[in-house]
Amino acid sequence: MSDTNEPNWERKVLEKVALESIAEQRRRRRWGIFFRLLGFAYVTVLLGMFVDWGRTDKMSEGQKFTALVTLNGVIQAKGDVNAEHVNAALQSAFEDKSTAGVVLSINSPGGSPVQAGMINDEIRRLRAAHPTIPLYVVVEDVCASGGYYVAAAADKIFVDKASIVGSIGVLMDGFGFTGSMEKLGVERRLLTAGESKGFLDPFSPQNQHHKAHAQAMLAEIHQQFIDVVRKGRGARLKESPEMFSGLMWSGSKSVELGLADAYGTVDSVARDVIKAADVRDFTVKPNIAEKFAKQFGANLGQGVAESALNTLSKTTLR
Repeated sequence: MSDTNEPNWERKVLEKVALESIAEQRRRRRWGIFFRLLGFAYVTVLLGMFVDWGRTDKMSEGQKFTALVTLNGVIQAKGDVNAEHVNAALQSAFEDKSTAGVVLSINSPGGSPVQAGMINDEIRRLRAAHPTIPLYVVVEDVCASGGYYVAAAADKIFVDKASIVGSIGVLMDGFGFTGSMEKLGVERRLLTAGESKGFLDPFSPQNQHHKAHAQAMLAEIHQQFIDVVRKGRGARLKESPEMFSGLMWSGSKSVELGLADAYGTVDSVARDVIKAADVRDFTVKPNIAEKFAKQFGANLGQGVAESALNTLSKTTLR
């Protein structure tokens, strides 16, 4: 006999549909909770990767520590390593009442002479303002050119025997495309107001007057670099004709030449020199918004133009 002939069959069907609906809602609720928890875990992992939460200060009130500032990479105004970030970190480190000494850890091939000079000047100012707090540089793999420009302001420089140190020189590099243009049949039409406005234009034949002017400018910046090194290292330097030629040396040789003082790491300097083994990191790191902007190119048009200009002609401490 068909179910439809049973008494109250309509009610039983409706009850069954209602129960199935309730069960389906429960299943959806459970899956919804699961995916929300999964999403929360994903966001937590991303925050852990990109946000500098800082170290939990486990030290008791008034206990002295070594303040660490890291300079890692090419020194440039719009890069991760620039004077604004490094100087802000150094200021915070020196101003903390529990700082026993500051270690500036450097691993840099150089970069902008302006940015390096601004950091050097700020180190000198902070050392004068806080005479009881020493600042030591610890070199990792490389401390060359602009990196060494910064290091020269320290009380002492510690290296590994295999570190690369030096490159006290300045360069300006670019390209000349006149030969390629001739082969392609391309004519350069450059109009200027001011006889030197097309200074070092890569699409025009090299102008000897411009070349001489650039060489004089590089020599001036090079002398500034030499003066900074002499002022910072003083009588420790064992000068030779090659010292300011742009050559680089191993860490062990740099100690012999007076470009560095001794071997050491961040931990050994904190423990054995500063006598404060606890290390607190004051390094300013880019936040998520800055990383996102750099990754996807905020102000793309400006970035492309500046990139092209820097590629064609740039002055660096290298």
